Amino acid sequence: MFGIIQSHFNKILKVSLYEYTKTNMSYTLPKKIVLIAASTGGPGQIEKIIKALPKLNDTSIVIAQHMVVGFMDSFAKRLDEDPTNSIFVADDKTYLVSSGIYVCSGSTRVSRDSQGIVFSKKDSNINSFNPDINYIFNSFLPFTKEIEFLSVILTGIGADGVEACRILQENGSLCLTETQQSAIVDGMPSRARKEIKDIKVLDIKEIVQTIKEFCS
Repeated sequence: MFGIIQSHFNKILKVSLYEYTKTNMSYTLPKKIVLIAASTGGPGQIEKIIKALPKLNDTSIVIAQHMVVGFMDSFAKRLDEDPTNSIFVADDKTYLVSSGIYVCSGSTRVSRDSQGIVFSKKDSNINSFNPDINYIFNSFLPFTKEIEFLSVILTGIGADGVEACRILQENGSLCLTETQQSAIVDGMPSRARKEIKDIKVLDIKEIVQTIKEFCS
């Protein structure tokens, strides 16, 4: 019985935090942000990361997982089954709240206004990535002098996100990617290993542990 009550209470807290993001007039910047990029094979690995996280405090997570339009909401809901942290879809005019986890879709970017860091979103162009990882990650560059970043490139086809992670690393971000053996599809990790100098190369268990330590 207590477990049911606790689960219900946690859901109420999540709704309250969602309303807070829409109505509060000021938003404290997180001290740390984790940026996670993934494509083919990514959802299962991202679920492992989310389930392993401690209760976030002064750290936000932004997830850019390539996915067919229309499936992003269900992906976010699946991640939200873990009651530890709050998951949001980064819709247009959503403010980034410290300790929130955000799932991006479309052409999403962040900027700063008088209230805090705010997402802006428009639909992806035909035949482009959903979401565009380089586009969203590059928009965090203006914040690297005041927020500590960890950028992670997981499994996937292609090279989306590699350029942005390289630039983030040049501006002080720690960058991780997977080993060839760990990646379900070694496209994005392979390009990251080749193009990002001194990137840390880890298997998925080590990446999960490194993210946990960064968030602690």
